Amino acid sequence: MTIKRLSLSAIVWGGAVLSAQVHGAGFALTEQSASGAGEAFAGGAASADNASTVYFNPAGMTNLKTSDQLLAGGHAIEPTLKFTNQGSVQADGSTPLTGDSTQDGGVPALVPNIYYVRRISPDLSAGLGINVPFGLAVKYDDNWVGRYHAVDSELSTINVNPSVAYKATDNLSLGLGVSVQTLDVTLSSAIDFGAFLGQSQSQQHDGFVTIKGDNHDNLSYGWNTGLLYQWEDHTRVGLAYRSAIEHKIKGDADFTVPGVTSFLVDNGLFTDSKVSADVKFPQMVSLSAIHPYNDDLAVMADVTWTGWSAFKELRVKYDNPNQPDSVTTEDWKDTYRYSVGARYRLNHEIQLRSGLAYDQSPVPNAQRRTARIPDNDRTWFSLGVGYQAAKSLSLSFAYSHLWVKTTEIHNQLETSVPALNSTLNGSYESSVNIFSAQLVWNIQ
Repeated sequence: MTIKRLSLSAIVWGGAVLSAQVHGAGFALTEQSASGAGEAFAGGAASADNASTVYFNPAGMTNLKTSDQLLAGGHAIEPTLKFTNQGSVQADGSTPLTGDSTQDGGVPALVPNIYYVRRISPDLSAGLGINVPFGLAVKYDDNWVGRYHAVDSELSTINVNPSVAYKATDNLSLGLGVSVQTLDVTLSSAIDFGAFLGQSQSQQHDGFVTIKGDNHDNLSYGWNTGLLYQWEDHTRVGLAYRSAIEHKIKGDADFTVPGVTSFLVDNGLFTDSKVSADVKFPQMVSLSAIHPYNDDLAVMADVTWTGWSAFKELRVKYDNPNQPDSVTTEDWKDTYRYSVGARYRLNHEIQLRSGLAYDQSPVPNAQRRTARIPDNDRTWFSLGVGYQAAKSLSLSFAYSHLWVKTTEIHNQLETSVPALNSTLNGSYESSVNIFSAQLVWNIQ
């Protein structure tokens, strides 16, 4: 083993940034509208009934019945990620990993969004959305059995999305928007420095590393477009596309090294360093339809494709000249999300909503699954209610529960130091509760 050629990046970043993006089935946070949440977002690109259409399909802005509309909402996400250890071992394949064998890595989070749409002329509308389209927070105790794989994982984005829509004919509208996006990442994990002293010292001298990075000095850009077609019976079909967005992350790696392994630092390793990585968020396509049976009842459906197969590898670069690039193979797959829903107007003030969805995971198998995001296929069930509080003001509330398949993990760290390549074996029992609320104000 040549100490100066240790691939530290594989220890710290192995699947970390990419995995940390994956929240839900895929990393995109669908929670962009409380009214949509009540229908499991089945209306998606076709609903176009409030200003959140800026995100789902900008063409839908021409369908709004008011000259100026403001929407403000939030979604409280409460995930449960209960891990049970099932024979996690050190690199020798037989020595058990020590530490707490049961953990719940779920961290509650609040996802806010705000949208504004203004009609410029009978055929032209403009809008602005500010939202959080990607994000994750997963946290374990420092002494859990998988601490060498992950402790803290946090990722958040802010997306500013101005857009325009044009009513090309009485039936067809077109929309186009651009996205300016920021990204912040914080990742941490333990390092088994005792492994450098021999098998008998393994897990006896843990160190720690924390990486913080962002793209604030080099903002990321993307675009979205859509069309909305409406028949005479008010049936609408929407088709929307969001481009991939590339993020160039720069940050710092901070290390805590036990004194007994200070010789590693003397050799130029495990020293605080600048880091960088390029991360690509996937493109998405949604096809939605909504059909009103009468003035009170409407049904809707949506299919959304996400191009996760773009993630073949993650390459991380260190300013430390003793550290080579690290390449982590991901091999993720494209995914689909299928949803159906319905809304029923009980009376002039109250509208009831419900929806069901099935959301595929991009993680191909238990070997590629990481502790930073123990992702798997899931089923959504949603209920919602809308209340017309005044002529210009309406409120929406929704509750969604997500059942996640029992999730196996058999993930091995991939480093150039064989003694550090422990394997996390276990299973997760996961679920998510989402509480959504929004206010829609028709200003004029």
